[in-house]
Amino acid sequence: MTYSNAGEILEEDLRYLKLLSKQYPTIASACTEIINLQAILNLPKGTEHFMSDIHGEYESFNHVLRNGSGNIKRKINEVYGDILSEREIKTLATLIYYPEQKLEIIHKSEENMEEWYRITVYRLVVISRKAAFKYTRMKVRKALPPEFAYIIEELMHKGPEEDKEEYYSEIINTIIRIGRADEFIIAMAKLIQRLVIDRLHIVGDIYDRGPGADKVMETLLNYHTVDIQWGNHDILWMGAAAGSQACIATVIRICARYANLDTLEDGYGINILPLATFALDYYGNDECLEFTPRVESDIVYSDKDLELIAKMHKAISIIQFKLEGEVIKRRPHFKMEDRLLLDKINYEEGTINLGGKIYKLNDNNFPTIDPANPYQLSAEEKELVEKLKSSFLNSEKLQEHIRFLLAKGSMYLKFNSNLLYHGCIPVNEDGSFKEVRIGSSGKSYRGKAFFDRLETLVREGYFHKDNPEAKQYGMDITWYLWTGPDSPLFGKDKMTTFERYFIDDKETHIENKNYYFKLEDSEEMCRRILKEFNLDPECSHIINGHVPVKSKSGESPIKANGKLIVIDGGFSRAYQRTTGIAGYTLIYNSYGLLLVSHDPFESTQKAIEEEKDIHSTTMVLEKELVRKRVKDTDEGELMKTQIKDLEMLLKAYRLGYIKER
Repeated sequence: MTYSNAGEILEEDLRYLKLLSKQYPTIASACTEIINLQAILNLPKGTEHFMSDIHGEYESFNHVLRNGSGNIKRKINEVYGDILSEREIKTLATLIYYPEQKLEIIHKSEENMEEWYRITVYRLVVISRKAAFKYTRMKVRKALPPEFAYIIEELMHKGPEEDKEEYYSEIINTIIRIGRADEFIIAMAKLIQRLVIDRLHIVGDIYDRGPGADKVMETLLNYHTVDIQWGNHDILWMGAAAGSQACIATVIRICARYANLDTLEDGYGINILPLATFALDYYGNDECLEFTPRVESDIVYSDKDLELIAKMHKAISIIQFKLEGEVIKRRPHFKMEDRLLLDKINYEEGTINLGGKIYKLNDNNFPTIDPANPYQLSAEEKELVEKLKSSFLNSEKLQEHIRFLLAKGSMYLKFNSNLLYHGCIPVNEDGSFKEVRIGSSGKSYRGKAFFDRLETLVREGYFHKDNPEAKQYGMDITWYLWTGPDSPLFGKDKMTTFERYFIDDKETHIENKNYYFKLEDSEEMCRRILKEFNLDPECSHIINGHVPVKSKSGESPIKANGKLIVIDGGFSRAYQRTTGIAGYTLIYNSYGLLLVSHDPFESTQKAIEEEKDIHSTTMVLEKELVRKRVKDTDEGELMKTQIKDLEMLLKAYRLGYIKER
């Protein structure tokens, strides 16, 4: 807003103020909102919860989400630590995490349910007050379950007046008497879960490896406030949902590799039967030993099932290599010719020439490859790929989940002085930002501009249906982000998938990381990155996932004197042998930053029946000397702008530029 020298409101501002006056039609309404916003600015900032690299481990993810990385138990201890026993605290915490299931058990063991109800409801009300203290009544009211909103609000805002004690007691007694105590307790438990976390950040890789990515997505879909920074595994599924054949084949290959086809079939209704039929036709007599799936879940498979999955695994892998070859040839500026390997095979001798060196293949059965034209799909493969593509495009649930990833997700996020991205910023050996060419025009991008351009192309790959050429390029870029040498989500010079399957010599398996990972402990590089994204390097942090932190080998997740925090600690069971733990999460509340490391989660059943919470260790990374308020956050900055605009509206009313309604 601007003024003339005489203090008058300029004409160009009046249009906006007139629009604002529709929302605040009187001086009184504008004043009320100014008072409200000014008060909110002085509340403590809400608690942010950071998670990354979930990789389909739904049970572990769900438990950490329900317990708020230990936040709920901290609230219980703050209120009842000196009053209740450790056993009572564990029982109360488990009730809040899993109210429906825990109530079933309590009904079977508790002799005096009425007395238990009275005590429990009272305790839940006290904890909910503790969890809600940093929010306005309006914000809490919006979080209340509609059927109990009035009752909960009355109980939560109970004052010290003794003459109302009977009133509050009668509310609780009536809830019990009319048989609504269970429903009320469930509602209170879910309210507490919601209040302890104000915003959830997922720093990439929801998909692949574990068996429950679809369930994780469904949970996020219904979470109150969430943002997602795309990981390389997420981008792969996004490309598959857009219709990229190379991405579709890769998604299926990874599901087969981890015996996780249920995610496709049961989770998303994708018909894998055509692949099974094709695999039996062409690989029926092939043992496919190198393609035996890795079973990381608790699901038990018969030998026959594993044999079939191995055949499907090999069949889709060969198709993937062919489809990737098409993309690489179509986009020479991707500079991925070194990934064209099918034409380097001597099919008669069972060898491959890599960089002038001959390696023996451990498997030379390629019934669908024409040595004269190795990247061409056979007629049967083309038919199969079209069927699979149709299944992906017509899966309503998959499309809903990917649209949610696009709506709530991005390549990076700046939020409250933190920069969140999944993998890396491509840099040169000296730490300077690497120039990367995108498109046939020859234009190159670096740093933040590179991320912004990539995000636009990913969205075009999914949404740009009226321009087939733009859509195809967007899909190819999406695939490149999965595996390309300068992909900030991948961060390596190549993905040696073929070599790991077909060549025993491990020197061919090496994937060199981008210099970013060699320099991630460099405070100078991290400061340069923060400046590139217009953040103050003195008070800002970079938060990454992607590369599991080898905690058991002594590696620290805290890099560059605290400027970079890597929170991939191994949610995925496939990584826990390497990391020694089962994931890091990060909590950012009004007091500072807390890093939480988690031991492996046994099972939801044990968490409920035996009250076995995840054992977590909390480390204070930064403690604020002065407690952070809403005015110190990004949301606070927006509120300050709103207050200025409302003050301008008041002046317009009082000077007669705009009349009250």
